[in-house]
Amino acid sequence: MTDPRVNPDERFENLCHTFLTDPAVSRETGDGPRRTGFGATALKVDDRIFAMLVKGWLVVKLPQHRVDTIVTLGEGERYDPGGGRLMREWVTIGPQLEPQWIDLAREARDFVARRAA
Repeated sequence: MTDPRVNPDERFENLCHTFLTDPAVSRETGDGPRRTGFGATALKVDDRIFAMLVKGWLVVKLPQHRVDTIVTLGEGERYDPGGGRLMREWVTIGPQLEPQWIDLAREARDFVARRAA
């Protein structure tokens, strides 16, 4: 169960610590000169975003069929960067499913790394 005393930024920070030991992974914040395309705090592999925190939700890039499954199971929602344009390979996972964040981020990292190769 998610600890309600831990805010989403702290949850994402914990997630970042898991991945930043990998030399292929970097972290970028939405307020610097190299701002991410989505304007969020993000984790990148080979300079491509695979996970980010947006409005307290984890957003990860996964194959479309995997996103479809997660949405169908009610475990996430398609990511909308604004204007009602749903992204077919991005899914948002709420803080209530924080125990799954690391596994989903790992899956996203592998997916993005394979596509970059």
